[in-house]
Amino acid sequence: MFDSLLIANRGEIARRIGSTARAMGIRTIAVHSDIDARLPHVVEADTAVNLGASDPASSYLNIDAILAAAAETGAKAIHPGYGFLSEKADFAAAVIDVGLIWVGPSPEAISAMGDKVNARNLMARHGVPVAPGASDPVQDPDAAQAAADAVGFPVMVKAAAGGGGMGMAVAEDAASLAEQTTRISGFASRLFGSPDVLIERFYPRVRHIEVQILGLPDGTVVALGERECSVQRRHQKLVEETPSPALSPQQRAEILAASRRAGEAVDYRGAGTVEYLYDVDSGQFFFLEMNTRLQVEHPITEAVFGIDLVEAQLRIAAGETVEIPAEPKGHAIELRINAEDPKRFLPGPGVITGWREPAGEGVRIDAGYRDGDEVPRFYDSLMAKVVVHAPDRAQAIRLAAQAAADFEITGPKSNLAFHVELLGNPEFESGDYDTGIVGRMR
Repeated sequence: MFDSLLIANRGEIARRIGSTARAMGIRTIAVHSDIDARLPHVVEADTAVNLGASDPASSYLNIDAILAAAAETGAKAIHPGYGFLSEKADFAAAVIDVGLIWVGPSPEAISAMGDKVNARNLMARHGVPVAPGASDPVQDPDAAQAAADAVGFPVMVKAAAGGGGMGMAVAEDAASLAEQTTRISGFASRLFGSPDVLIERFYPRVRHIEVQILGLPDGTVVALGERECSVQRRHQKLVEETPSPALSPQQRAEILAASRRAGEAVDYRGAGTVEYLYDVDSGQFFFLEMNTRLQVEHPITEAVFGIDLVEAQLRIAAGETVEIPAEPKGHAIELRINAEDPKRFLPGPGVITGWREPAGEGVRIDAGYRDGDEVPRFYDSLMAKVVVHAPDRAQAIRLAAQAAADFEITGPKSNLAFHVELLGNPEFESGDYDTGIVGRMR
């Protein structure tokens, strides 16, 4: 096992990685921007390095500055967390090229899954179900129309190099297809550096289900259950739970087996997530994308399986064996506590003037901030995650609702009121919901 780890991220995930690393006897090195100098992930680290100005390009996205920080502090390994550079194959390659250990899959695996069209075609070749759609990317309305003619309207228009729910739109007819193809292609070119667009059939009633995988040093890929991620706004997740209320035992076995094949297709190492759309009407699931990193919602898998996924990542990166638990126990729910308006979900950054976390058996809080810290406008609005674990779903819902009601944050806006509302919503309580549930609540 390496003796030092640079965590190339910020906030709650940097703090969470640091906690596990220090418990394993690994020296932790935090990096931060100017505005983040006082955050808990910095204060708690053994060493900290200022990367530069507060904008991401000058700090958390600055590969040269991060590698310089690693050299300056004698880091032996780098963990990217999620977001920022975590799914950038060139960053992974750069880390490896300077002789450091990369805590993640190979640059080749990251690259293979980074393009939605290539990933879709690769998955299809390895027996992972994919939605009807074009096998080649398009960039202009005429090519998009030809693809849609083969698939049939309505279609989903997606940025081929995108991820995280960004760069997606539905086209109901030829006119809207031309408009959305032009818009998404331009957006993708600006944000992801590629104008390529993927055309797939759109399913109006879907659930978003993902599977946690671990690729072990010996090449074995294991699947640690599924997570239900259908509570979303603007394709961005707000609440996750495990196990999914939607799947039968047979469907669960099928989706876990498909996810193992997905990992094997790219010789996957470390923690990753295979995401699917589940068509409510047909009961079929289709490959959406693979996230070649740790997910925000990983704690609910940890809760039901009794595993530390960050520890598993570090041990796999060091070539050590990882003990895999046999069966999950109980039910877990995660609430993302964001600095945003609870009705319209518009960002609401600011200085935290009051912070009181809920506590109790079965309640875990992963927080990136504390009283007096500033939630800046430069980064994602996630402030904390409430994670609860109980013997069954009904008890988990009650525990999550109480924790949300007990969490007090003043200063920036927060979506705590939304979570209280959702957890008391009959549709959510029934378990029979889909990705449209937030829109129906509004």
